[in-house]
Amino acid sequence: MKYSPVKKWIFIEFLLLLSFISAKGSQGAMVDKVQEIILSNGLKVILLENHKAPEITFQVWYRVGSRNETWGKTGLSHMLEHMMFKGTKNVKGEEFTRAVEQIGGNDNAFTSHDFTAYYENVSADRVQVPIDLEADRMQNLQLKEEDFRTERMVVLEERRMRTEDSPQSYLNEQVGATAFQISPYHWPVIGWFEDIERFTLEDLKEYYKLYYNPSNAFLVVVGDFRKEELLPKLEKSFGSIPKGEIPDQKRGIDPSQNGQRRITVTREAELPYIIMAYHVPNIQHQDSFVLEIISAVLAGGKSSRFYQNLVREKQLALYADADNTLLSKDPSLFTLSAQPFPGKEVGDLEKALDQEVERLQKEPVGAAELQKAKNQIEASFIYGQDSLFYQAMVLARYELAGGWKMVDDYLPSIRKITPEDIQRVAKKYLLPKNRTVGILIPLPPKEGGPVKTIPSGTGHIVR
Repeated sequence: MKYSPVKKWIFIEFLLLLSFISAKGSQGAMVDKVQEIILSNGLKVILLENHKAPEITFQVWYRVGSRNETWGKTGLSHMLEHMMFKGTKNVKGEEFTRAVEQIGGNDNAFTSHDFTAYYENVSADRVQVPIDLEADRMQNLQLKEEDFRTERMVVLEERRMRTEDSPQSYLNEQVGATAFQISPYHWPVIGWFEDIERFTLEDLKEYYKLYYNPSNAFLVVVGDFRKEELLPKLEKSFGSIPKGEIPDQKRGIDPSQNGQRRITVTREAELPYIIMAYHVPNIQHQDSFVLEIISAVLAGGKSSRFYQNLVREKQLALYADADNTLLSKDPSLFTLSAQPFPGKEVGDLEKALDQEVERLQKEPVGAAELQKAKNQIEASFIYGQDSLFYQAMVLARYELAGGWKMVDDYLPSIRKITPEDIQRVAKKYLLPKNRTVGILIPLPPKEGGPVKTIPSGTGHIVR
């Protein structure tokens, strides 16, 4: 039997994904294996025993990110993440990471709109080290003026490299600032350049006091441990930390958008770039799961519509992507993004993207294509759980978005989506009046200067 190139790609991907999904029958529900415990001071602990390897990922999540900041004080969450590695009354800054590395582990941290998280991946028999280190800096962080001034320069340089010198990242930032007018998702996680230059050490001290306490944090531990042995260690190290006040987490949400917004950005770059950002609900609404399927249909692999139609056949785009922000705390954005093939006009690419959206609205997605999208999502979700770190990440992200027990609702919600659901959701949200369109217009490099082609960031700031 002969297949066309498109059908051949679909057939191959479909067989591979079916082989992946066949393993799901051996997977029990994650929620059934997870245990939640509250320490004496109210600190929540989420535990998942996994004895496949003698390893543990130990993670501390704080319910604070750029959405908790205010006008003129943007970037505080990310700046404080940096300062958390500058030492405490008991541990000098450089000793923290050294202590983890000496036992063969690794550590890092990351900040987003909704959270700041810290983790250590260590051998199971060395878990006491990250427990002691994290409990210490939750209550004993030393914020010094000299460290603050030095680290602020580091953050400013990070912003220059990740945003100012990255045309696509700069456009992404401007689209977010245009799409959100009330929501604090308006400002970037790293903060505005002027705000970073302006805030003070006292701002950081107040921020640390308000948000870094057991009432606004939780622990996630996944790996080779026994609850009966681990809990006394956690209680001893964390249980005596003062609970603190629960910060107000309510934030403004943008009203319905009633007209398309368009922005253009001119930067030194090789090629144009386009983003279409639509306001959509988060995981608290069932339509968010339909948007997951739409993302996979449009841009899930080389048999996806974007790749086959825009990249391969029409050769309009070097690449095209679709992304749904499912696990944001507040309603966020569904984005389409693409870069024109050299010599192609960005306006033609925009029309082609619109045509793909209109096709979703007018034509039901076929049964085979829909099943392939579901298989892709399931394969990614299930096989990602082979990683202890990813298991902890999933539990934490769901906890932040509405509760870790929601994790087992994901696949059942995906499986029941119909072609009619896709049409309905595409007609409801993927409308010109509900979007912000951003276009990068490239400028030639200055004479003797390099073209700026630093890759776009992932949406998270990583230390």
